[in-house]
Amino acid sequence: MIPNLSEIFSLTAPEIVIAVTLILVVLVDLIWDKNKVPAMFTAALGLIVAGVVILNGMPETGMIPNNYMVVSDKLGLYFKFIIVLTTLFILLFTYDSKEIIESHLRQGEYYALVYGMVLGMFFLTSAVDLILIYIALELLSLSSYVLAGFSDKETRNSEAAVKYLIYGAISSAFMLFGISLIYGLTGTTNLYGVNEVLSTTVVNIYTLGFAVILIIAGIGYKISAVPFHFWTPDVYEGSPITITAYLSVASKAAGFALLIRFVSITFIDHVKADGEWILNGAFDWQTILIVLALLTMTVGNLSALWQKNIKRLLAYSSVAHAGYILLGVAVLTNLGLVSVMIYFAVYMMMNLGAFYVVMLVANKTGSEHISQFDGIGYTMPYAGVALTIFLVSLTGLPPTAGFIGKLYLFLALLDSNMLMVAFIALLNTVISLYYYVRILKHMYLKNVAEMPEKIETRGYSTVVLSLLVVPVLFFGIYWTPLIDFAKYCVEFVIK
Repeated sequence: MIPNLSEIFSLTAPEIVIAVTLILVVLVDLIWDKNKVPAMFTAALGLIVAGVVILNGMPETGMIPNNYMVVSDKLGLYFKFIIVLTTLFILLFTYDSKEIIESHLRQGEYYALVYGMVLGMFFLTSAVDLILIYIALELLSLSSYVLAGFSDKETRNSEAAVKYLIYGAISSAFMLFGISLIYGLTGTTNLYGVNEVLSTTVVNIYTLGFAVILIIAGIGYKISAVPFHFWTPDVYEGSPITITAYLSVASKAAGFALLIRFVSITFIDHVKADGEWILNGAFDWQTILIVLALLTMTVGNLSALWQKNIKRLLAYSSVAHAGYILLGVAVLTNLGLVSVMIYFAVYMMMNLGAFYVVMLVANKTGSEHISQFDGIGYTMPYAGVALTIFLVSLTGLPPTAGFIGKLYLFLALLDSNMLMVAFIALLNTVISLYYYVRILKHMYLKNVAEMPEKIETRGYSTVVLSLLVVPVLFFGIYWTPLIDFAKYCVEFVIK
């Protein structure tokens, strides 16, 4: 079949916008090599255009035929919109980041590399061919390796980049080996084709299981799932804060979109009327996902308890939240998928907000040690209140959006009669409360008598913080629009 190019162009419009903007960013940076403002505005404009294209494409979205390498559906567009919003906030953070400002002459490369990540993540959310999945993963990874070590002011930045590269290379090798085994068993790299072979042909179950575990290692590395999370604390601590925040949200969103698509297309026979996913029996996904989820949230929360560096603490917090989101996938129902999409939307706002406050404090103090947060509830009152709201939301307490994310996750678990799993997740939430409250104790109760004078938060920082605080509170009180949008975007076409 000869591909219909006009159809492909119309359904891959977001990727085309990002690719064109990437070229424009490079050209603008070459023309105005001393002034980096035009490159920043070009990057922001391209993201806004991509966001508009994504929203306009949702009502008319279609499905590219199975023999193509990408699909276009509301699920993919939802995660692309999350990635666009996250990237826009990262550009806003960059304007306030001392680490990036100090590397002024290389800011053009910074924006180009961010766009390289966005392009890789966009294709990762849409790919239904194992070869394209691998290429998209490498495009994402290669850009992120450089960004992790972008600042040359501290040796820890280079260390973070090297560790990230080594772990990434190993996980990519595992994944590529798994892909080769899948191709050897089925004779195709297209996920729909693999599904058809697994549904109609008997394959070697041990070879298939080994291949899937290798691919899980590649995906697990990207979403920081235990035991593939070892890179996360070191890389998060060593990278510039803007990149740490970006990796904790956008990269994770692309990884989960890939996981959902890989499971739903390759191993699901059909979806029942009540939204339950019926597997083809080739691989026991539910058990492996539940085990991974429980391990991930438990190790993440327990490891965060004794961390002194806030970035490292939030890194383990990010690992724990990956475990919660994995539970939503493990339910294997449409309600579980809705809970994942809601959780990601609120996780984006509260996690980016927490990292932004950490960046503001680090800009003033030059350190991310937890002791630097002593008394900031009084010395930086608005930032202190904002961080309090973000931490309460990360815990999952009302009246914040984090509560709605956790609520729908637990509803999905209870709807599938996973009572023990829900209980373990609840215990983990209680554990997380301890280390989030520990930060609040430093902010409001530590060394109050020795507080320095009040530090004024400049207007720009206040506006950016408000853009994150307001929706966290708004969706904690009035969550209907968020729920309706997530339900609208849940659709599967199993062929």
